[in-house]
Amino acid sequence: MARMADSQLFCVAEERSGHCAVVDGNFLYVWGGYVSIEDNEVYLPNDEIWTYDIDSGLWRMHLMEGELPASMSGSCGACINGKLYIFGGYDDKGYSNRLYFVNLRTRDGTYIWEKITNFEGQPPTPRDKLSCWVYKDRLIYFGGYGCRRHSELQDCFDVHDASWEEQIFWGWHNDVHIFDTKTQTWFQPEIKGGVPPQPRAAHTCAVLGNKGYIFGGRVLQTRMNDLHYLNLDNWTWSGRLFFPPCHRITINGESPKHRSWHTLTPIADDKLFLCGGLSADNIPLSDGWIHNVTTNCWKQLTHLPKTRPRLWHTACLGKENEIMVFGGSKDDLLALDTGHCNDLLIFQTQPYSLLRSCLDCIGKNSIMLESQISLLPPKLLQQVLKKITFWAAANHREEQRVQKEETEKKYQWISSN
Repeated sequence: MARMADSQLFCVAEERSGHCAVVDGNFLYVWGGYVSIEDNEVYLPNDEIWTYDIDSGLWRMHLMEGELPASMSGSCGACINGKLYIFGGYDDKGYSNRLYFVNLRTRDGTYIWEKITNFEGQPPTPRDKLSCWVYKDRLIYFGGYGCRRHSELQDCFDVHDASWEEQIFWGWHNDVHIFDTKTQTWFQPEIKGGVPPQPRAAHTCAVLGNKGYIFGGRVLQTRMNDLHYLNLDNWTWSGRLFFPPCHRITINGESPKHRSWHTLTPIADDKLFLCGGLSADNIPLSDGWIHNVTTNCWKQLTHLPKTRPRLWHTACLGKENEIMVFGGSKDDLLALDTGHCNDLLIFQTQPYSLLRSCLDCIGKNSIMLESQISLLPPKLLQQVLKKITFWAAANHREEQRVQKEETEKKYQWISSN
């Protein structure tokens, strides 16, 4: 009974890839994505949102109401002032260019989706695997893979396939679209200089200061490792045509491999954290890199686990600059779509505060300190109890993961013999 109670208390959001995740306050929120069941792509329920309490380490599923988005993968999620916005994505009916939001700071625990229909301007064409910068209460979208009609074809679009009968074309984008959340207006900025990145999808974006950075992605059969930025105040790209010509940011020293389906997360005023992805030779990646935008240097991290690759995952910044990587796949999705994950990988990018370190120490050694914990002041006691729960959950999930891996190895051995 105790083991069953632990399994219920320490439950985890289902395995998935191509989902959305954001952090607001003390919680990580996860919605959408898909998983493979018997070679079929199954989209996660659109009326469920999972919350992860960063302090206690506990997951909880909440049912959602309102104007529900379709169950999708490849949507672009972003958070502004406690509201999760979802744009684009792909489902059984094709690509989407609809925009929804839900208030995450609900007082009664009810999460209600609203579809934004009363807007001005023209939204982007339908697409998925795009990315977004959040800047000055604006959602700034770049790229993605999707469809356009013949009358909508422009230089910002690389054609991949076409239905000549219906006059519909599929391909990659490099256009920029803005949704102003205050005025409820869509518009495209006038790019005033620089050379834009080539069209792409499954790339990643991050904001540092007033610059929106882009790294990697895929177009046609090519995966990239180029880094660009767009100045979000004067709308100029970092690439230049002259003196001398350079279409990407010039990197000093070693660079990460070409990849798609990776993540890029700001971890300081001048640093970006790159994690995982799928390499140009279709190898799932487990590496991590830090880019210093001041020196234009990449530095590979050597302490990351080599045996837990991730692609089409999410990576969010925690309260003490830890990176929380959730979900994604450990396999090449294009060849073996079975390795979807639901474990949460936490990468520490700087020393924790003294308080956090002490709380972790007590949480890990709670049995030894049991007689003294009750003597703590009430406010500190609540923090300690959450950390005790956090480490109990972490240990339980690690045991479950090891047992699952041992079972899989045993099954593989039996199958091969």
